[in-house]
Amino acid sequence: MRRIFLCCSALALFCSLPVAQAGVEIGGTRVVYDGKMKQATIGINNPDDKPYLIQSWVNKRADSDDAGEMFITTPPLFRLEPHSQNSVRIALTGSTLPQDRESVYWLNIKSIPSTDKNASNDLKIAVKNTMKLFYRPAGLPGDPATAYQKVEFKQRDGKLFAFNPTAYSVSFYDVKINGVALQDPLMVLPKEEVSLGSVSARAPEISWRAINDFGGISEEQKVKL
Repeated sequence: MRRIFLCCSALALFCSLPVAQAGVEIGGTRVVYDGKMKQATIGINNPDDKPYLIQSWVNKRADSDDAGEMFITTPPLFRLEPHSQNSVRIALTGSTLPQDRESVYWLNIKSIPSTDKNASNDLKIAVKNTMKLFYRPAGLPGDPATAYQKVEFKQRDGKLFAFNPTAYSVSFYDVKINGVALQDPLMVLPKEEVSLGSVSARAPEISWRAINDFGGISEEQKVKL
């Protein structure tokens, strides 16, 4: 999820924007925090001719701008000079997270461009990039790359459900019922079930793909209910 914020005095407008279109480039679409490590990092590049102020924080909900207490980012606020690179480090604060499954949070990185002091009617465009942060405890069973293959689909009371029996989160890229794609495929957390919507066909064929740790798309899987 990526949002662009237009700020002029108290005015704020929101619309979607790809990561690299506003000048600052983020080195990935998701972050996997290996529980064996003290921290995770993500790179930030400024190919523009002007500096940016970079702000970062982690929270539990994608639709919230409040920083949570489970993770800290370092540095939380810094100036990124033109044609330079830096990185944001994410560290667990010491609070206890489940050790038998992944936990999912959201990393937010906001880039605020510099202001031309000589410009009149100045309009700042600040871009907030929001991406999933997966905290993966050490020693989890199974392979995260194949977790999506183990998702179990069930038809119940006219609805399609997906259950994830693994210790890893599965982010669907798409889910199709008899070749027709669902409009809003969801993420299925470890050991949890989600409803994917209504299904009227009897014995439908379900096909699905997932997004891997690197933001790539998996091979398609199929099952007939």
